[in-house]
Amino acid sequence: MLVIDNHTHVISTDTERYPPAPIGGRRSTWSQERPVDIDGLVRALDAAGIARAVVVQASTVYGHDNRYVAEAVRTHPDRFVGVYSIDALAPDAVERIGHWQAEGLAGFRLFTTGTTMPGQADWLGHEDSYPAWACAEAQDIPVCLQMTMQGLPALRELLKRFPRVRVLLDHCARPDLSDGRPYRRAADLFDMAAFPGVHLKLTHRALTAAEQGGSTAAEFLADLVAAYGADRIAWGSNYPAAEGTPADLLAQAREAASGLSRTAQDLIFGGTTAAFYSATAPTGGTRA
Repeated sequence: MLVIDNHTHVISTDTERYPPAPIGGRRSTWSQERPVDIDGLVRALDAAGIARAVVVQASTVYGHDNRYVAEAVRTHPDRFVGVYSIDALAPDAVERIGHWQAEGLAGFRLFTTGTTMPGQADWLGHEDSYPAWACAEAQDIPVCLQMTMQGLPALRELLKRFPRVRVLLDHCARPDLSDGRPYRRAADLFDMAAFPGVHLKLTHRALTAAEQGGSTAAEFLADLVAAYGADRIAWGSNYPAAEGTPADLLAQAREAASGLSRTAQDLIFGGTTAAFYSATAPTGGTRA
């Protein structure tokens, strides 16, 4: 199995060249307690047997200054694909998309919630963001969304307006799964499967949520595959925001997916990411 990690972060030790400027003004605790730079990420992936990775902008460290992600991709173009952050409401949002795409990055992220910004930001779906969404649709640029379940109604309206946009929901949009099957508290998440462009990012946050109350991770993942298909689910470690090594986080996800077919596992642990970010199509590397 060729493993591709869909969600990693890098933090530079050079704070003069890459000064923190977190969205919301407060830096995340994890980025201060366990930062990992580009070389450190490569070593951690090697130790886990992970061939390639998507490096996602650390929004709670650098905001919309995506230069360190761009450096990671320039340094290891055969290993990394980069996802940048933008302010979708800014008048120059489309210009910024063009800039970072030209820097070799592969799609943008909208940060509407997080550890330093709990709750769901109310700007998702604002008409000022339409030019960015239209640009994504016209140029087939993937959109990564850091959001909660409360943002799904706004996302539905956006996808009715821009139906060809491909989106990837970080942490499966942070659902409440504690009621167990048939996951009525997460019904909105399963309903989003009706939009063919919606993909889900399976991280430790979603797997941990799936172990609460009456739920199990294996049952949740099986139901996700039944609703979305494995070709719309992608595993990501969230390293180093998640505690543990990529090897540990990969083992957790593999255990949850152990009851799925080999074809489904191949998609979740690499194939879906390779298709979503076409630049990640495997050309060789470490096999797990």
